[in-house]
Amino acid sequence: MLKTSLREAYAKALIELGEKDKDIVVLDADLSSSTQTAKFKARFPERFFNIGIAETTMVNVAAGLATTGKKPFVSTFAMFGTGRAWEALRQSVCYPNLPVKLVCTHGGITVGEDGATHQACEDLAITRALPNMTVIVPCDDIETEEVIKKIYKLKTPVYVRLTREKFPRVFGKDGLLKELFNIDYDYSFEIGKAYKLKEGKDINLITCGLTTSQALLAAKELEEEGISASVIHLPTIKPINKESLLKALDPSKIILTIEEHSIIGGLGDAVLHALSDQDFKIYKHGIKDEFTISGKAWELVKYFKLDKDGIKEKVKKILKK
Repeated sequence: MLKTSLREAYAKALIELGEKDKDIVVLDADLSSSTQTAKFKARFPERFFNIGIAETTMVNVAAGLATTGKKPFVSTFAMFGTGRAWEALRQSVCYPNLPVKLVCTHGGITVGEDGATHQACEDLAITRALPNMTVIVPCDDIETEEVIKKIYKLKTPVYVRLTREKFPRVFGKDGLLKELFNIDYDYSFEIGKAYKLKEGKDINLITCGLTTSQALLAAKELEEEGISASVIHLPTIKPINKESLLKALDPSKIILTIEEHSIIGGLGDAVLHALSDQDFKIYKHGIKDEFTISGKAWELVKYFKLDKDGIKEKVKKILKK
């Protein structure tokens, strides 16, 4: 199983875009070696700004640059970019609807040993609540590159959540779709679109980010046990294309959303909102209303039952009801 870095994919896409457009500028909060934006700095030092440990200032500077025609990408850890700088995002970026792209790494529990203070499990909720903000959670490196190149063209604010840990690749000739199901998926990222990765008839698994790969692994083993689960990847948390989502759902009328985020305000609630006028039984699986703990990344995924075994357990409980 090939695991790849979303951070490295981000840096690669930034440099490719930077080669074509001299108006692209990158800002970081003294974490460029971790966010990988240091690679952009090495190639375009005159268009890179290290604002220091001052995330609110960083976002405000990016907003100012955007008003001059620059195309700013802002990066730091998810906890700091969406938490510490939230007011600046609201007042300086979203209120005037400026094209600032906030691409944060180290989202979710897979930050690992840094513990609850650094594990942003509320970031999707607080960015999703902001008017004019688009919120995206890619599942692998291939999708990350596509996302960055797509949002570059938007003239509105965007939040993209990336990770510290490497994820299993989903798409491509060496991705899980090919490895597990021999599916050659013709993938192209579109904002709001729901991607039906696997057909099923007993339950719909709706996922984003890390949990997409884990849901595919779970679906493979469930299939061997006689349970047919569809896997629907929904990378855009806001906005959701309702028609696309409805088209992707199987007839079972049972949905389980799975996310590396609090069950409050993230993917699950976004799906509930989108389908509130539909006849579905919707269950949410993610981080409960609690703070997380320190540990190795993949041990935490297992502890919070977001790995394939935890997903299988949840599916079986739902289908027994």
